[in-house]
Amino acid sequence: MVALISLNIFLGFYVLYNTSKKATLESNLQLEKWIQQNPKPSRLIGLSILAIAYSFLISVKAIGASTLIYFIQIMVIGSLIIILAPLRIINYKLVLGTFFLAILLETFC
Repeated sequence: MVALISLNIFLGFYVLYNTSKKATLESNLQLEKWIQQNPKPSRLIGLSILAIAYSFLISVKAIGASTLIYFIQIMVIGSLIIILAPLRIINYKLVLGTFFLAILLETFC
């Protein structure tokens, strides 16, 4: 469950990153192009994804622990996106591979 929440935090932050005017953006997927061309609804979508992830985290953990975990994940995932996205390291294969690895570790460890 925490891996799914982390994926939602990643997706929400990545959508918000793609609406930025200061970032150097490269769009390979059609969805990324739409996000960059429509920043107003994309910001709403990104913030909604982050709010949903926070509410799911509150339902799994207590409010204090979930708030701490949420802000730590925002800082770590946000830093990775800001560092790795301009280098074009982040793609859907890497995200899905990391997600499945996290699901396996969460399930069996």
